[in-house]
Amino acid sequence: MLKILAVSLALTLAFEEGFALAWGLRGRRELGLVALMNCLTNPPVVLLYYTAAGLWHWNAAAVTLVLEAAAVLAEWRCCRAYSEQVKRPFLFALLINLFSYGAGCVINLL
Repeated sequence: MLKILAVSLALTLAFEEGFALAWGLRGRRELGLVALMNCLTNPPVVLLYYTAAGLWHWNAAAVTLVLEAAAVLAEWRCCRAYSEQVKRPFLFALLINLFSYGAGCVINLL
C-alpha cells in the first residue's frame, strides 16, 4: 500500500506542478503551495478510495466522484486563502484535478 501511495503522490505532484507552470504560476511560494495541497489531499484520497472501493466493495465511480470533489474543494480553499497568483481558484482547483485524474486514467490504461 505504501508503494501505491508513493507512486500516486509522485505522479500527481509531477502532473499538477506541470499544470501549474502551464497555468502561469511562478515562484517557490506558489509552486510550493501546489505541492503542499497535493500532500494534503492525495494520500487521504488514495487511501480512502482503496478502503471504500477495494475492501468494502462500494461503487468505485461513486467513491471516486465524492473523493475527487472533496479534493477539489480542499484545494480551492487553499488557493483562495494562500495563493497570490491564482485569480480563479475554484476553476484552477477543478481543472488541475481533472488534468491529473485524466492523466492517471491514461497511465492505468497503458
